[in-house]
Amino acid sequence: MSFELSIVMPCLNEAETIAKCIQKAMTFMKNNNINGEVVIGDNGSTDGSQEIAKSLGAKVINIKKKGYGNATRGAIEGACGIYIITADTDDSHDILNLNPFIEKLREGYDLVMGNRFKGETNKKAMPLLHRYVGNPVLTFIGNLFFKTNIGDFHCGLRGFRREAYDNMDLSTTGMEFASEIVVKASMLNLRIIEVPTTVFPAGRSRKAHLRTFPDGWRHLRFLLLYSPKWLFLIPGIFFMLIGICGTLATMVGNETKTLKWVPLFAGLFLISFQFVVFYALTKIYATNHGLIPRKKSYNNLFLYFTLERGLITGLLFILLGFVLYYLGFKEETHIVLTIKTIVPATMVVALGTQLILFSFFFSILGLKEND
Repeated sequence: MSFELSIVMPCLNEAETIAKCIQKAMTFMKNNNINGEVVIGDNGSTDGSQEIAKSLGAKVINIKKKGYGNATRGAIEGACGIYIITADTDDSHDILNLNPFIEKLREGYDLVMGNRFKGETNKKAMPLLHRYVGNPVLTFIGNLFFKTNIGDFHCGLRGFRREAYDNMDLSTTGMEFASEIVVKASMLNLRIIEVPTTVFPAGRSRKAHLRTFPDGWRHLRFLLLYSPKWLFLIPGIFFMLIGICGTLATMVGNETKTLKWVPLFAGLFLISFQFVVFYALTKIYATNHGLIPRKKSYNNLFLYFTLERGLITGLLFILLGFVLYYLGFKEETHIVLTIKTIVPATMVVALGTQLILFSFFFSILGLKEND
């Protein structure tokens, strides 16, 4: 049986508030003549939440694997609606006012995010650390990394089309699930829009499941891992430039006081180059395994960078290094100049060797692309 709307709510011991949430969802759909259902993804409640939900006509799906992401995904996969709206079962979301979400979904948007900062402000509804530090910082990082323009990355009240959800291929298990939806939608160039919504203080008396620092780190870790460009490539290129400029600067003149900087800058360059290599390998692995969407530029990468070109470039660097070795070990050369030549020579040989090894590994990862 299919519905226009499925209101999905994960649950873990929410007997105090789950009835209010389901009743509000049912009331909203009845008042707006929407053919829909309420789906509860129960994550092992022991307080009778399941029985309360069933008695009110909600569909209850038992999810054994713990975690907000697991519970939400399990409920979504058991839902039958064309549109899906997720909400929490702690009575903190304005479930009676979902029309802005429905309207945008009907207009063709793939993901409609609630923005708690644009709705009515209730200072008691969100801890100060979350409101002024955690959420703004993570939202800023998410927008920077993934070129989105979202004002509230972590609002639990959001709607999306079932087709869009299937295309996103979500996989996270915990609270970072909230970030994954936005990130995957952005990577797939889906249509995203925000609507104002109001958040209320949670209606339960027990402590919230959300853990400020552990769950905040899970969100940050997810954003970093899904953006290897910001985690590896940009820092790598930045410090490679410092390493090159520093090495060249220390090679000027014959003063011994600059000797200590030569290996430092050379080592910085080689370490930074590893960042760039790791970015390339991570990008290929993640794309090949469906963790990030495949873009047109990805296929072109294997056309421009080939095993043969990598081997030739690496061999040229090694040859240059041996030339520098020869110049550095000449007997008549001053000891300062010798060291300033030998260290860069070692750096160039190491770079050439890494390029050759990377070229082989790169070629292996790209075998499918060359079939």
